[in-house]
Amino acid sequence: MKIAVLQFPGSGSDRDTVDVFRHGLGLSAELVWHKETGFGEADLVVLPGGFAFGDYLRCGAIASHSPIMQAVKDHADRGGLVLGIGNGFQILCEAGLLPGALIENVSLEFRSETVALEVENATETWKRSTLGEAIRLPVAHGKGNYQADDVLLQRLEENHQILFRYDEGNFAEKVNGSVKRIAGIRNEAGTVFGMMPHPERAMERFHPSQDGRKVIEAILQLASSR
Repeated sequence: MKIAVLQFPGSGSDRDTVDVFRHGLGLSAELVWHKETGFGEADLVVLPGGFAFGDYLRCGAIASHSPIMQAVKDHADRGGLVLGIGNGFQILCEAGLLPGALIENVSLEFRSETVALEVENATETWKRSTLGEAIRLPVAHGKGNYQADDVLLQRLEENHQILFRYDEGNFAEKVNGSVKRIAGIRNEAGTVFGMMPHPERAMERFHPSQDGRKVIEAILQLASSR
């Protein structure tokens, strides 16, 4: 399996993400600069966390117009899998590959902590029976407040496009204020996934949670079935 990890000016988790796939899982993973127009025959394309282009204008707004993004859209249209983490989720929303928007946290504070998440049944591999009823993953964002109108929210619910929600007891307004406590979604076709929490940061034994491995493995299983 081949994984392409996109690299934008300001990407902060690009090399960490490559290391997870290469050394943590023994897979082929390569960095792809944002000015490239393709990434070969990748099975999974990952847009990592960070601060692409310094988060100028809006988080992900400039990066969404990088040359590589046309290849990402084409890859998803062909049924290839795309995963956006943190800033990668913001880029996918700005590019129109995922619906909704991510705005300023209601606290107006940057949140960096490990949070509890409720798992939703979203795909044949992303479900409670494989990931567990609840998991814990780190977040690190100032604009992770997911918002959508009522029509979109109803569609996300009906199509099982919500990946997980911030735990109600953990949530209040201290994380970001996301509508319906949404922490991650997929597109209707099940080819594009976006999440604010960082699974790549919760895989090593020194971290209080290794739930990130289950999330990454669920994505890889889905990619291998395509």
